[in-house]
Amino acid sequence: MALSRLCWTRAALRGSAVTPRPYVTRRPQLVRSGPAWGAPWSSKLHLSPKADVKSLISYVATKTKAINGKYHRFLERNFPRFYLLYTTFTKGLQKLWADAKKSRRIKADMVKHNVKFHQLSYREMEHLRQFRRDVTKCFFLGIISIPPFANYLVFLLMYLFPRQLLIRHFWTPKQQIDFLHIYHDIRKKSHPEVLSYLEKVIPLISDEGLRWHMTELCTKIRRGTHPAIQEILALRKSFSNHPLGMNQLHASQIKALSRAMLLTTYLPSPLLRHRLKTHTTVIHQLDKALAKLGINQLTDQEVKSACYLRGLNSTLIAEERCRTWLAEWLQISCNLKGESRNEDE
Repeated sequence: MALSRLCWTRAALRGSAVTPRPYVTRRPQLVRSGPAWGAPWSSKLHLSPKADVKSLISYVATKTKAINGKYHRFLERNFPRFYLLYTTFTKGLQKLWADAKKSRRIKADMVKHNVKFHQLSYREMEHLRQFRRDVTKCFFLGIISIPPFANYLVFLLMYLFPRQLLIRHFWTPKQQIDFLHIYHDIRKKSHPEVLSYLEKVIPLISDEGLRWHMTELCTKIRRGTHPAIQEILALRKSFSNHPLGMNQLHASQIKALSRAMLLTTYLPSPLLRHRLKTHTTVIHQLDKALAKLGINQLTDQEVKSACYLRGLNSTLIAEERCRTWLAEWLQISCNLKGESRNEDE
């Protein structure tokens, strides 16, 4: 203390303006800011883990979509033919997966509500029918790819023979039109054979009136005249008994009718007969469901598909004409009863 006063007095005498610094004695204080087991500092950042994950997923999805778009534009600009095949294949997989899920849902509803196939709506019946055909074609493709390293050969075969090995989902728009024309040409080639067989069995028909009606019908068809509905319905009894009953037809005629229905002919005769019966029965059930729904409820594409299934090349015919033709077909089909139902008429 004495030394501090001496320094102050000396500075004052010299005229210094230095202010003395007060002597402060501090005592250490312990302050508890929280519980003894708590964190010494509180975090200022509060984030939700779920929000973070959602934001990350959204960001990754956005970036992936942008990269995928650039990749598509690159392929379309530099490799247009490969891009067409690539997009057709990816979209085909998506459509096939959607068809599988819808078929599974329909099947589950059938089991849950104890509903038979013929009790479904028209669109559900048609969806199941087409999906079964697609699965059968895919099953054959899966069998030939079983051997080791055969999958590489299968890809080559799919590229070279898309009509025979691929289903409609994997056809390009141009291929869909071209293949429908090819299938209809195959169907048309069987018509003369079917008509010739009808003319040959006319003498074997026991009823004289039916023989006359059959002769007139064949003559009109030979001339290119479209027969009337009543002329066709007058002959329905001929197709439930000998010689035109399904069980009395020869193997060659069964094959011709199978080609007319776009069914394979590379099966034994009993299997061909059974498959032809099943196919015509399904079409008859579809006709009943369609008559209940009404043709006016169908879209243009559904009308054309229905006409093509029943033998008309609807790709070259106007939509109104297709509706008229389909209405005439339903008028004939819905008048067939019991065992006399036969789409050979």
